[in-house]
Amino acid sequence: MKNKICWLPAFILVLCFALVTACKPTSGDNTKIRLVEVTHSLFYAPQYVAMSQGFFKQEGLLIELVNGNGGDKTMTTLLADESDIVLVGVESGIYVTARSGSNPVTAFAQLTQTDGSFLVSRKPIRQFNWQMLKEKSLLGQRRGGMPEMVSEYVQRKNKLVPHKDVRIIQNIDYQNLGNAFLSGTGDFAQLFEPLASKIEEEGKGYIVASFGKDSGYLPYTCYLTKKSWIQKNPEIAKKFVRAVYNGQRWVQTHSPEEIASVIQDYFPETNKSTLVRVVKRYKEQSSYASNPLIDKDEYQHLLDIMQQAGELPRHVLYEQLIDTKISQEVMQEAKGASS
Repeated sequence: MKNKICWLPAFILVLCFALVTACKPTSGDNTKIRLVEVTHSLFYAPQYVAMSQGFFKQEGLLIELVNGNGGDKTMTTLLADESDIVLVGVESGIYVTARSGSNPVTAFAQLTQTDGSFLVSRKPIRQFNWQMLKEKSLLGQRRGGMPEMVSEYVQRKNKLVPHKDVRIIQNIDYQNLGNAFLSGTGDFAQLFEPLASKIEEEGKGYIVASFGKDSGYLPYTCYLTKKSWIQKNPEIAKKFVRAVYNGQRWVQTHSPEEIASVIQDYFPETNKSTLVRVVKRYKEQSSYASNPLIDKDEYQHLLDIMQQAGELPRHVLYEQLIDTKISQEVMQEAKGASS
């Protein structure tokens, strides 16, 4: 009995140490980031490269990725504190900033720098020009969204009056655009990848033009968060941007075949040849931003496109919405490390 009593304090000490050790964070612990993307798309290849290559993990971040299925729903998750960061069009941040000051948001890193949609025709056209849309029907995108505003910008640029010279069909949900086109709706369709390429591969449509190529550079898809979150978590935000930048640089220095291989698991329903074809097309027109910095002139171009479409609620200054501090620091650090 005496021996048991002597062992009791030592046993309690060991037990307490084990409990403390189990509860103590280790160097392998990751900070979870609730990331909601506006849609799941090959257009965001650098993000999936950063995930597949472990760039977020290297920064101690665990990405919980969710498909927001649209700009409005995606921004709602941010404003309702159901996400930490969202990947969405900058126009969504402009709408929120222009209409409410109670939940200030900021765009702090860029992922894509052109529109990612393509014009699909029912028939092959060797030498397409935008005037061929005149008096035709175009299966278009949602009003107020950047794809539709870019489409109308490209039409005006080519001396077409949207909704007058071109009949734009906008009563079909984004998820159903492909089926609608295949069932006979519209002479042309504005579609994203990989849907556009899949339709082309099946011989049921032909990509004849790129909205991204004809509309120029703009901060098309960026990472946004609440200003309060980035103020509380500057180091986490910096780690996030560093991982994204590593993904961007990897994409810039690797072939479409290599990129397709490392992101294949994120698109199990898309075959390898289609992945390569899509990535190659986006790389050739420089859709993937080479760095996370949001350019001021490109932001102004986006505002001009929104203004022409009649969708700009009010002018939101670059400095009011865009935060380049973290991106600049990350890029400077990378430059210093490579020199």
